[in-house]
Amino acid sequence: MMAAIVAAQKGNKVTLIEQNEKLGKKLFLTGKGRCNLTNACPVEELFDNIVTNKKFMYSAFYDFDNAATVVFFNDCALTTKVERGNRVFPASDHSSDVIRVLKKRLESLGVMIRLNTKVLDLVLKEDENRISGVIIKDNKGNRTLKADSVILATGGCSYPATGSDGRSFDMVRKLGISLKEAEPSLVPFECTDTLIRSMQGLSLKNVSVRAECDGRTLYSGFGEMLFTHFGLSGPLILSASAYIRRSDYEKGIRISIDLKPALSPEELDRRIIRDFEESLNRNLDNSLGRLLPSKLIPAVIKKSGLDPGRKVNSITKEQRLALGKVLKSFDIMVYKNRGFDEAVITRGGVDVKQIDPATMESRSVKGLYFAGEMIDVDALTGGFNLQIAWSTGHKAGVSQISV
Repeated sequence: MMAAIVAAQKGNKVTLIEQNEKLGKKLFLTGKGRCNLTNACPVEELFDNIVTNKKFMYSAFYDFDNAATVVFFNDCALTTKVERGNRVFPASDHSSDVIRVLKKRLESLGVMIRLNTKVLDLVLKEDENRISGVIIKDNKGNRTLKADSVILATGGCSYPATGSDGRSFDMVRKLGISLKEAEPSLVPFECTDTLIRSMQGLSLKNVSVRAECDGRTLYSGFGEMLFTHFGLSGPLILSASAYIRRSDYEKGIRISIDLKPALSPEELDRRIIRDFEESLNRNLDNSLGRLLPSKLIPAVIKKSGLDPGRKVNSITKEQRLALGKVLKSFDIMVYKNRGFDEAVITRGGVDVKQIDPATMESRSVKGLYFAGEMIDVDALTGGFNLQIAWSTGHKAGVSQISV
């Protein structure tokens, strides 16, 4: 929608093709239905939060950054607000309001919106690597629409029920344009550890998480996470998934949780001793309430190899240190993620080497432009992926030349 708006503002005749019955179906789901539009951090921090191909975004971000995005939506009569972590949301907390103002701007610019219309293929001029149109399918059947240029902003493979099913990658591949393998990113983990289900619904704050594979640390971070019926989720886990590749899952991922990151092992041991001194005649499982959430206590004790019914006054130093070790490194093995159905974004897509970053145009097929998740650029949570979409969409739109 951003690309169509900007292209129309330059005086181009623009047609927006949408295969769904309404605009913004995937946008509607973002930010748990609230739409985390962007992040209000300094522009330099935008790059820090990009995981893949951050250098490709220099031109797009500096031409249309997060501040410009907020101004754009404010000019569209959308009031915004900034919340924890510099996350920017519509003041109404409704993603539908974001879609509404974008649609209104499209209509005011005379953009022709074709709903319930699928793009089946791209058409090139005879004997020339230049776009001449698209083959569409609507209620009138299959036919060709002529076009001087086409901007593909169809998303990746995440949330396929919204129409973001990766079909556009196949169209691009047929033109000889190389792509990086599409993989789920910002996605929850599945675990086989039987202790997980007993902690279902438990949210942990102010913990540190480290993801390891083959002795390598793939990710480390501090924040919040969540235990679910299938495994692990929450902001820390989604961020960790951005750094894990398909081959890593095949080897097995160890998620190590430091439940008390503010305390050194020695400080933690002194804290445990103090708690034990106040509970000398209690069983171990009834003595950790000040240290841990109740749902976590049985799992910690089991991983420590201790007897939950053992009296605190009979616990040895070695057993106490074993308990502290688990608190500093509560380990869970992960073997897979939840796939594209639950992935926030897609990692992979059109190889950035195939795209001119100054215009978002294909280097090999003239008149073909890309925006958003179609491109092999991805970022962490917090509004950064939508900012990539706005910036690349703006760049592709402004690159259209009115004829």
